[in-house]
Amino acid sequence: MTFNTFLRHLREGAKNIFRNGWMSVASIISIIVSLFILGVFILLVLNVNALADKADKQVQIRAYLNLNVDQKLRETVQKEIAAMPEVSKIDFISKEQGLDDFRNSMGDEGKELLEGFDKDNNPLPDAFKIEVYEPTTVPFVAKKIEALNTSHADQQPIMKVKYGKGTIETLFKVTRMVRNIGFVFVAGLAVMSMFLISNTIRVTILARRREIGIMKLVGATNTFIRWPFFVEGTLIGLIGSIITVAILFVGYDRLAASIGSDFTLQMSLLPVSALWQWGGLLVVLGVLIGMWGTTLSMRKFLKV
Repeated sequence: MTFNTFLRHLREGAKNIFRNGWMSVASIISIIVSLFILGVFILLVLNVNALADKADKQVQIRAYLNLNVDQKLRETVQKEIAAMPEVSKIDFISKEQGLDDFRNSMGDEGKELLEGFDKDNNPLPDAFKIEVYEPTTVPFVAKKIEALNTSHADQQPIMKVKYGKGTIETLFKVTRMVRNIGFVFVAGLAVMSMFLISNTIRVTILARRREIGIMKLVGATNTFIRWPFFVEGTLIGLIGSIITVAILFVGYDRLAASIGSDFTLQMSLLPVSALWQWGGLLVVLGVLIGMWGTTLSMRKFLKV
């Protein structure tokens, strides 16, 4: 194929969009509607997954020390916990800091209620706050910390380990289920969108089967006939997907702005800047669907 022939196919493909009028509009609207539904579900799944990841990362372990643990033993235990490969961070929380944190978390009523407690009669023990690299290892790490009492049998340092046992396991199951369901829904909608759009393009080409037949009978090669339709389908997919992404991102941006006064909701929504790659994916998907629908539809009518 020469360069001039290629330019001719590009011009003819672009002209065909305007020549076919409402059929081209119908194909573009089909792409917009299908990709819009798919895009909404993708945005929903991405935000739910981000919220689930945030919840996972907030999971921490609290290891409370016995009251008779001296500083040397405490430092030894802290080093042993920090050396565990699953542990990403460990902080020592003194009982004084723990009492202040507890008092502040309860607000003004808590300050009045805990007014009688001070450094000399603090009922809280010292503790370690432990974070891990992988949230699902929390129960395993908690057991390893409890097992440190065995290696320090002469003076057991760990009084209690808390990490929300039961609740954490349920949280992990729910977040895993949400991710799996979201993936299935998005994959299913993507397949449905592909078939819906390709069928619409097929109807467009079906209406022009006589034109294709005439071109075939006067000696046009399959490649010469196919290329303008291929360009047309690609442009229809490109136009429809770009319009869809514009609608999605403008709507998403306004939604984020409308709930900006609610700090909790604002923090749970991903920023628009983090979603551009998915917008690009929708554009690529729209172009590929346009190509695919045109290629499948042309096979039948080229057998004249």
